[in-house]
Amino acid sequence: MNRPTTEAEYLAGLVPASAGRHGFSRRSMLRGSLLAAGVPALLAACGGNDTAGGGGGGGGGDVTLGSNFSDAVPVKAMNAMVADAQTKQGIKVKLNTVDHTTFQNNINNYLQGSPDDVFAWFAGYRMQFFAAQGLASDLTDVWSTIGANYTDAFKKASTGEDGKQYFVPTTYGPWAVFYRKSLWAEKGYTAPETLDEMVTLSKKMQTDGLVPLAFADKEGWPAMGTFDQLNMRINGYQFHVDLMAGKEAWTDQKVKTVFDTWKGLLPYHQTDSLGRTWQEAATGVVNKTSGMMVIGSFIGQQFEDADQDDIDFFNFPEVDSNIGADAVEAPIDGFMMSKRPRNEAGAKKLLEYFGSPDDGVVQTTNDPSGIAANTKSDQGHYTELQKKCAQFVASAKSISQFMDRDTRPDFASTVMIPELQKFISDPSDIDGLCTEIENQKKSIFTS
Repeated sequence: MNRPTTEAEYLAGLVPASAGRHGFSRRSMLRGSLLAAGVPALLAACGGNDTAGGGGGGGGGDVTLGSNFSDAVPVKAMNAMVADAQTKQGIKVKLNTVDHTTFQNNINNYLQGSPDDVFAWFAGYRMQFFAAQGLASDLTDVWSTIGANYTDAFKKASTGEDGKQYFVPTTYGPWAVFYRKSLWAEKGYTAPETLDEMVTLSKKMQTDGLVPLAFADKEGWPAMGTFDQLNMRINGYQFHVDLMAGKEAWTDQKVKTVFDTWKGLLPYHQTDSLGRTWQEAATGVVNKTSGMMVIGSFIGQQFEDADQDDIDFFNFPEVDSNIGADAVEAPIDGFMMSKRPRNEAGAKKLLEYFGSPDDGVVQTTNDPSGIAANTKSDQGHYTELQKKCAQFVASAKSISQFMDRDTRPDFASTVMIPELQKFISDPSDIDGLCTEIENQKKSIFTS
């Protein structure tokens, strides 16, 4: 991908190269469901919290909304969005909130059961996967109303393999290395530009009594971010997206080099990470006991309002000067409509609101960790961090989404989560690890 010169070209990179290259069969979908056996059947049975009275898909004339925005700040933002939507669209919304990881791990069963009318989800491959299975409704008529609010790149990121739109994007945010400016100023730290400099900085942080890299992988997905960063820095963007698309072998020495490099960094990671959530790891950055964290801009949700200006980040450092560090990961969040909504007319009114400039302002004001996807949303309220994030993404040469969005959902959830956790627990057998991943990849990608 050549360096883009417009925002539309930058954002075009948010569409994974893997998207659309592989059709999805009913057989593969069922296989993914079987592999996920053992998890609860319905999200509504997993501790959902009804903010406005009900949930789980029922609701007469009300519009039911399944949400994975479960932490305090996203919940605040979602409640504000729902309240504004009810006022401006003349609808009543029942919000069914489920914790983020449970929502993602059970999405197959959720969509095949009795899902809410509208549900939170992600753009790109993950959206296309469920659209191709007929588990989401065509939103082309909604886009006839909201389409002028988005660039063509966002419309492309919301489009299924059949050319129809199935997704309404709301926000996006970059992954990088986040830290507290006041701690770094106190210690005299400067942002590293190479991996060697990052190791030197990590050793200094250990000398200063800090955990260099806050780290957690209890949920299974946070470690994917570190793999993505290292793979793009060591092997380049194109190899990364081809690996995610199943076109490259996990037994390639290039992949083994990624794991070997990561193995060298593990002594600087927070220990016992498999028993810790990302929010718990982020607490170390907030409390200044950890020096930095590879995470998305949503780490800002863990900071008090008064500390928002103390958050800063740097791009994941260069590993190979021939590859550079101009590939950035920036996932898009948004909403879809289930295959048979009980209140289709109300659901579309809600989705039209999510695609409005007003929603962008309400969401990014109440949760300043994201950037509005809607190009007509006012940005006058943006914090310095939001402005820096927007500029960071806009200056990237190539943009990925995230491992669990750039590859098949069943491969990400049933293969990569346990294999990455296995590596973190015992990184001694990289050859065996890569062989196991490749064998499972072949089975899933050819099913």
